[in-house]
Amino acid sequence: MRKLIFFDTTLRDGEQCPGFSMTTDEKIRLALQLERLGVDVIEAGFPASSSGDFEAVQKISSLVKNSSICGLSRANKKDIEAVYEATKNAARPRIHTFIATSDIHMKHKLKKSREEVVELAREAVRFARNLCDDVEFSAEDALRSDPDFLYQIIDAVIKEGAGTINLPDTVGYIMPDEIYALFSGIKNNVANIDKVVLSTHNHDDLGMGVANSLAAIRAGADQVECTINGIGERAGNSALEEICMAINVRKDFYKDIETTINTTEIYKTSRMITSITGVDVQPNKAVVGKNAFAHESGIHQDGVLKERTTYEIMTAESVGIMKNSLVLGKHSGRAAFKTRLAEMGYNLDNEHLEKAFSAFKDLADKKKEIFDEDLEAIILGKLSDAKKYYELDYVGFNSGSSLIATATLRLKKDDGTILTDSSTGEGPVDAAFKAVERISGCDGRLKNYKINAVTQGKDAQGEVTVIAEFASSGIEVLGKGYSTDVLIASVEAYINALNNYISRIEK
Repeated sequence: MRKLIFFDTTLRDGEQCPGFSMTTDEKIRLALQLERLGVDVIEAGFPASSSGDFEAVQKISSLVKNSSICGLSRANKKDIEAVYEATKNAARPRIHTFIATSDIHMKHKLKKSREEVVELAREAVRFARNLCDDVEFSAEDALRSDPDFLYQIIDAVIKEGAGTINLPDTVGYIMPDEIYALFSGIKNNVANIDKVVLSTHNHDDLGMGVANSLAAIRAGADQVECTINGIGERAGNSALEEICMAINVRKDFYKDIETTINTTEIYKTSRMITSITGVDVQPNKAVVGKNAFAHESGIHQDGVLKERTTYEIMTAESVGIMKNSLVLGKHSGRAAFKTRLAEMGYNLDNEHLEKAFSAFKDLADKKKEIFDEDLEAIILGKLSDAKKYYELDYVGFNSGSSLIATATLRLKKDDGTILTDSSTGEGPVDAAFKAVERISGCDGRLKNYKINAVTQGKDAQGEVTVIAEFASSGIEVLGKGYSTDVLIASVEAYINALNNYISRIEK
């Protein structure tokens, strides 16, 4: 059997997608979930790019024990030192350094000759190797590079101590047959290539990311670099869940490959990403989309009822989607609540369990039926350890077709102060948002507003996601709110966005 290493770059490449930035707390939460998922290597960030990224990588390095923690660096000493400092306390640190190798990048971006690029790569890997035993080298835009030049530079960095060689399709240009041929050529033309890990990293600009990754694996790639939900630059990266389930479902085709991924954690990890970023996957998204296991056609429904495998090649349970629907009621106790959360894969400490149980009881007073999705909303939306500068204490609305919409709010500050104010607006949501701004003294601009029903039914919780900019700062922040009353959920989401803005300004 051949062990396939899963290298997750959701926290680095995935976060580069516009609108997908994450706070340090959110990155830590996701990194711990990636560890539970069984990811071998977590690329936690680009430490030299900002103090925030450095801090996130450093904190993740101290908390994650089972996955290697990697930081990205350009091929210079300053970047490499930043990665070393950020990851040196990790159980298994890795320095990942890169330089472009395609003629178009070397000529127009680097403005350097091939000889100069080879020397820079040598020096970077040599320097990194003196700081860390685990060094990865990436040839940026490798799939548009001259193969003979790739052979040369790969041979050079292997001699300097690189243990992993990554060949990224940086712009999503290559086709599966071409990447298979390139990886086969490298296996046959580079000395000592069998002594290192050969890695593939593919973008999805032409919709070929996953297909290219699988083709590279067939050609001998030992590591695949990918992201949860396929997020990332432009059209995104290869999706971890699709690669993993392709290998898992088609064991007859990938019979010699094994992985450490716990597939039952896939759906939970996907939902965590959507909760953190506020960006949902499309309904027909492979593996984790809400329609992935739904059957509308009468012919399909009839076939599935007679024999599931007629139209389903994998089960919802295999990726962690629970079939249990109604789980708890208002009379359920802590033990039943804790057991159900554990069955869903959430093992909370006593402090967070008490918070979750309290939120569950409040919800149970408003809803007759509590579903798994409701519990998930409590976990993802209400248990954040992020500082709450303002909390909603009371809100009242007055609106109608012939009335001027008015909202009255009472907010509690983190120092215990209670502040009350009212405002009018174009509707109750607009009025409430303006009241929040009056109380906080922080003008806001709403950039995006979205409502989803967490479950079915008239009493379903509303999940409101907002993206807002405060104080003309140019900083866009995300906020989320949950309630059976979508107006209250909207106010909670806006306050959450305001808290996230204040937190970022303070940091």
